[in-house]
Amino acid sequence: MVTFQMVRDLALKLPEVVETASYGTPSFKIRKRMIARLREEGDVLVVRIDLDDKEYLIQTRPDIYFTMPHYDGYPAVLIRLTAIRREELAELLTAAWRFVAPSRLVAAFEPRST
Repeated sequence: MVTFQMVRDLALKLPEVVETASYGTPSFKIRKRMIARLREEGDVLVVRIDLDDKEYLIQTRPDIYFTMPHYDGYPAVLIRLTAIRREELAELLTAAWRFVAPSRLVAAFEPRST
């Protein structure tokens, strides 16, 4: 099971990510743009993601990923922290960071191929 402390540790490893609050719950932002936030339930994380990726995740892994009417048509997926593996969450948070971060910052973050 993933804890919120694990979410915090993973998110804050990403370049320029800071912890703040959003709707009264902890959130993680890059340059004032949210990449993830804890929902009021305490075991659900909202993560910004491309709409196509969102639909794919929900269709292929409904035990982990879901949405609700408030997020329909919005580029964010809901994650059950009790169901996701740490490694998968790390990949998703990195994808969310890439989705939200300025392109120059993403380019600087990407490993250079030789």
